[in-house]
Amino acid sequence: MGLFGFSQDLGIDLGTANTLVYLKDKGVIVREPSVVAKNNQTGEVLAVGNEARKMIGRTPAYITVIRPMKDGVIADYETTAQMMKYYIQKALKTRSSFASKPNIMVCVPSGITMVEERAVIDATKQAGAKEAFPIAEPFAAAIGAGLPVWEPTGSMIVDIGGGTTEVAILSMGGIVTSQSIRVAGDEMDDSIIQHVRKKYNLMIGERTAEEVKMELSGAGSIQGNDEMDIRGRDLLTGLPKTITVHSEEIINVVKDTVDTIIETIINTLEKTPPELASDIMERGIVLTGGGALLKNLDTVISERTEMPVFIAEEPLDCVVIGTGKSLENIHHFRAQPNVASRAKME
Repeated sequence: MGLFGFSQDLGIDLGTANTLVYLKDKGVIVREPSVVAKNNQTGEVLAVGNEARKMIGRTPAYITVIRPMKDGVIADYETTAQMMKYYIQKALKTRSSFASKPNIMVCVPSGITMVEERAVIDATKQAGAKEAFPIAEPFAAAIGAGLPVWEPTGSMIVDIGGGTTEVAILSMGGIVTSQSIRVAGDEMDDSIIQHVRKKYNLMIGERTAEEVKMELSGAGSIQGNDEMDIRGRDLLTGLPKTITVHSEEIINVVKDTVDTIIETIINTLEKTPPELASDIMERGIVLTGGGALLKNLDTVISERTEMPVFIAEEPLDCVVIGTGKSLENIHHFRAQPNVASRAKME
């Protein structure tokens, strides 16, 4: 490991909604949205991250604000490479003058194809990595949540992100069975936008939908009925309008997405070897990702699976912390370079 003495290695959680960067020995040092603002005419990148997010829905015609990651994979290769370059440079501002190019561990969904994985690796190298190693998202989340993934005991992780939900059973440094679905936080936002459009003839943006989700949504029945005023454009008059929505209706709107996630958890449990299933009965299911913060979700999953369910300590950071900690076992990922070719649930 002396080989890596002068390189400041990085772990990157390249998410659909947010990108987080972990600098070895320093922790999480970059946490910004996966958003890029581009000039349509010149192709020049005008802003990345927080600055670009402020522009969503507020730009003139010649500027487009895009999210280059969709459902956990690269939708726009060039823009993703430029975005990663910006984050890597930002993370390495304090780097030593002796430091060589960093080795970068980057997390990818467990359901990724070889072509999608290669795109992530190539984009990471183009952005300035010496070597790039992929790590399966649920595996990274489990390490970040402090689960004993290297031991011969079963651990179950459910990582609900922006674009994907990853469910996996882990044991002895590998994924025994996993399922990755492209249903997660973004799907809830879309459902809220469609509901408000249909019921109230009101057009709202992504940011408003996300605020409504965070404030009012949940799983199952929740005591009380909170409300929130939201503003948008009336589709009949074209004028701005304010309406009031209640938590009860928003919970019904996201119900289908929540049910799909719970069905995926149950399907994965059904394919689990009996020895590992008994470990999970004892240790419980651990939730990570932004979706883990959905009100009452842990209770509803526990009721449906009849198992204990826990929310990880820092659910939003588990994947990037696990990705960063994996740098200590870089030899393991060098020996098993592909995530896409590993065994997955049929």
